[in-house]
Amino acid sequence: MAYASRAGRAQVSAQNPRAFAVCQRCGIWTNRDRLTNQSQWRGAALLPLYIFVCPDCLDTPQEQLRALVLPADPVPIYLPFPEPFSSDETTAMTLTQATTDPVTGLPVPGTTQMTTSSGVAMTPEPYGRPPGLIPDAIMPLALTDGVPNVYGAPLSVLSVVANGADQVAVTCASPHGLATQDQVGVEGLNNASACGIFSVDVTTATAFTYQVYPLSIPAGSLLGATTRIVTAQVAAPTDYPVLQQVGP
Repeated sequence: MAYASRAGRAQVSAQNPRAFAVCQRCGIWTNRDRLTNQSQWRGAALLPLYIFVCPDCLDTPQEQLRALVLPADPVPIYLPFPEPFSSDETTAMTLTQATTDPVTGLPVPGTTQMTTSSGVAMTPEPYGRPPGLIPDAIMPLALTDGVPNVYGAPLSVLSVVANGADQVAVTCASPHGLATQDQVGVEGLNNASACGIFSVDVTTATAFTYQVYPLSIPAGSLLGATTRIVTAQVAAPTDYPVLQQVGP
């Protein structure tokens, strides 16, 4: 009949004697030279637990206990010289008196005029219909909780009134969500000179004005049956307000 070996898993040899030992995990006898010190991740290093186990009980170290070693940050660039975007897009385009250039410190004659690459004269405060802009500059419609906060959102207009000079006042039935220097596209007014894309000057949460300078529009209501005003955005340098553009 079969019987359990008192040597467990240990191998016995009279020619090559080997010491016996007990696995500290399963408790079965085996040869001492087959026991391995169990290790586990501690931080970023494998450290011994001083638990000697047989090959059947040896565990693979748990990777979730292993600390991530991040590489060192790259060495900062000495004197990187980035592009001076603010000075590149300055709106100080026309000078009315002798002064010095704010960047170079060189004197600049008061009659100096600056133009775009296409030859269009640039001014600190643009007026009239800016050349080269098209109605496609109006962005797609989008609303948040009924309040326009992006470009192309229609405004609920109650009245549009000219003051007899170059200013037009608009009153809305609900908060327009605009800020001063935001832009609107206007169409369908009784006077085509008041239609286009304009920068606004906000007066209240439901009212704003815009200018059609250098034009002058007779005083009175401009609201028509097809009047439509939407929030708009046209490409322009930083802080360069757009006062008027061909109607949307």
